[in-house]
Amino acid sequence: MLLERTARLPEGALWRYELKWDGYRAIAYKTGGKLFLRSRNDNDISIRYAVVTAALAKLPEDTVIDGEIVALDENGRPSFNVLQNYGSGKAPVYYYVFDILVLQGKDVMREKLRVRQEILASAIMPRFADPVRAGANLDAPLSVLIQSAKGQRLEGLVAKRLDSRYEPGQRSGAWQKMRLNQGREFVIGGYTIGGRTFAVAGQKSPALDPASNLPNLR
Repeated sequence: MLLERTARLPEGALWRYELKWDGYRAIAYKTGGKLFLRSRNDNDISIRYAVVTAALAKLPEDTVIDGEIVALDENGRPSFNVLQNYGSGKAPVYYYVFDILVLQGKDVMREKLRVRQEILASAIMPRFADPVRAGANLDAPLSVLIQSAKGQRLEGLVAKRLDSRYEPGQRSGAWQKMRLNQGREFVIGGYTIGGRTFAVAGQKSPALDPASNLPNLR
């Protein structure tokens, strides 16, 4: 289920608020006694995040959960940059579980979110310890949450309707996200026409614009 981007999150008793994790969305499921961890693009990431896969071994058979793999920096904040470089450093990774789709072969996606959260709390999360964690409900007024998230330089917040069902691949608006502390990264690339390889940045090339010293992007 996908999140709809918004500049202002809805308020009211029908909404649940969570942190917007700066990580990799991942579905975990167990079938035939084997645990699988797959990315949003359906890539197998079980080996790359073997510590998470091993920690999820106690997931019940024929059960599917949804969550996000997150790396924390030295200040305990989620960091996508740290996550991208996972394996080259000592930063820990965690799997934050925030929904359940199937419980021991029973499809629960049509249950309301509040019911699915109760299932997670009673039947799933007690089985686990770090690095598997529950994606907590933030029980405070939205204005306070926004101020706190900005102050701690967190990426943003998520709002989910408590009566919403799980809609795979859909961006229905029942789940919404708002970014608060936005950063941007840019990659500038260029190429020369002809030959079988790309020109190396910094080499003299007809594709370079001498006035700006930047590649002539085509």
